[in-house]
Amino acid sequence: MNVKPLSDRIIIRPLEAEQKTAGGIIIPDNAKEKPQKGEVIAVGAGKIADNGQKIEMTLKNGDKVLYGKYSGTEVSIDGTDYLIMRESDVLAVL
Repeated sequence: MNVKPLSDRIIIRPLEAEQKTAGGIIIPDNAKEKPQKGEVIAVGAGKIADNGQKIEMTLKNGDKVLYGKYSGTEVSIDGTDYLIMRESDVLAVL
């Protein structure tokens, strides 16, 4: 992938939605919820604070993260769906 996020943005590949419930019931495609877990594919260089200092990114490539249900912007690159969001939109690292 030749896309590099800017500033404090990251690119996430969402993990697949669950196919079955814990009880073994198969979930149809139209009833699946959007996944809220993903893998960080690329990170930006970091944000520049008001005083001119660079704030380094805490996330790195390969991190598994949790993010808000409606966070980020969905994009399709080379036929694969990704999310681009700010590092602050990530809720936790798994």
